[in-house]
Amino acid sequence: MPSEDCTLNQFLSPTAADYMPELDDQVAKSVALLRTEAGRDPYNRDLTDLIGELSTRSEEFRTLWAAHEVRLHHTGVKRFRHPAVGDLALAFEAMPIPTDPGLTLTALSAEPGTPSHDSLKLLASWAATLDQNDTATADNGHST
Repeated sequence: MPSEDCTLNQFLSPTAADYMPELDDQVAKSVALLRTEAGRDPYNRDLTDLIGELSTRSEEFRTLWAAHEVRLHHTGVKRFRHPAVGDLALAFEAMPIPTDPGLTLTALSAEPGTPSHDSLKLLASWAATLDQNDTATADNGHST
C-alpha cells in the first residue's frame, strides 16, 4: 500500500505537482492500489480512515475512487522532482515479504550512467558531507 503521508500529499498538498511529475497518472495508480488493498483487507481501520479522509477532502480522489479501478504493480518507473537535482526517473520493484503477508518491500534504483543515477550520486555525496559536518560539530562539543 502507498504510504499514508505520500498518498495524502498527492491529493491534498498544493505543491504536489512540484515534486511529482506526471501527478495525474501517479494519483490514479495510488487510488487503484488503495482499492486493491481495501479489497484484501476490508476491516483495516487505518486504511478505511485514510480512504474516508481523502473522500471528504479531495474531489479528485472521490472521482477516481468511484471508477472502481483495481491495479497491482510489481515493477515500473516512479518519477520525482527534487528541488536540488531536478527530475528523477527511478525503476521500482515491489517484493512481497513471504513471512509477513500483506507487507511489501519496494526498492527504487536508477540505471547506471543515466542522469537520474548521477543525481542520486550527487544527493548521496551531499548527504555524506552533511553527516560529516554534523559529526565534526558534535566532536567539537558544539551543537547545530
